Amino acid sequence: MTINQRIKRVRSQIEGYCLDCKRDPNAVLLLAVSKTKPVSDIVAAYELGVRDFGENYCQEALAKQQELTDYDITWHFIGPIQANKTKHIGQHFSWVHSVDSLKIAKRLSDQRPDYLAPLNICLQVNVSGEDTKSGITLAELPELCQTIETLPRLKLRGVMAIPAPQDDFEQQRMPYRLLVQAVAKLKRPELDTFSFGMSGDLKAAIVEGATIVRIGTALFGVRKNAV
Repeated sequence: MTINQRIKRVRSQIEGYCLDCKRDPNAVLLLAVSKTKPVSDIVAAYELGVRDFGENYCQEALAKQQELTDYDITWHFIGPIQANKTKHIGQHFSWVHSVDSLKIAKRLSDQRPDYLAPLNICLQVNVSGEDTKSGITLAELPELCQTIETLPRLKLRGVMAIPAPQDDFEQQRMPYRLLVQAVAKLKRPELDTFSFGMSGDLKAAIVEGATIVRIGTALFGVRKNAV
């Protein structure tokens, strides 16, 4: 399939899933995960109306951004954050979905230039409790939200999750449901963003309230490992 065909298919799926659960399809942002993919793929998706792109690797993303300065792209950083990369991430992205500690949040705030709008961030929650996954626990969420609210160059928007893969639809839904319920208990209306759902669990994520779905394989095909 071409990128054109893939994008049309994913958009149709998003619209159909939204309508099935009586949600507005416009309330779900398609974030194209372009890690390890060439600039030509990003341009092809852009020409089909995609404006938001997610990258996992800082150096790879910066190189792409240099080539794409003429394109009105909103860049999202969605990968693990190394402390020595926070300066570049804080300067060159509009969104960061993978904040998982106060230390990283403080560095991003300190290194976000004053001439840019505050950096939109989501807290990554390890909702499945996996030892190999980054992210805070649900129990840590309230305190970290309260602390990050005091950091001047950040705008806390919501939460992100990458649950353990499941084949069963109901099992796919459960971690997202728990996360949405935990955020609701915080009673913070500014937390309007749920960044969850990928190619393999798109329907479950939308049913449970995703506002940003991070789609890579279904748009660009199977990716190779980054160099």
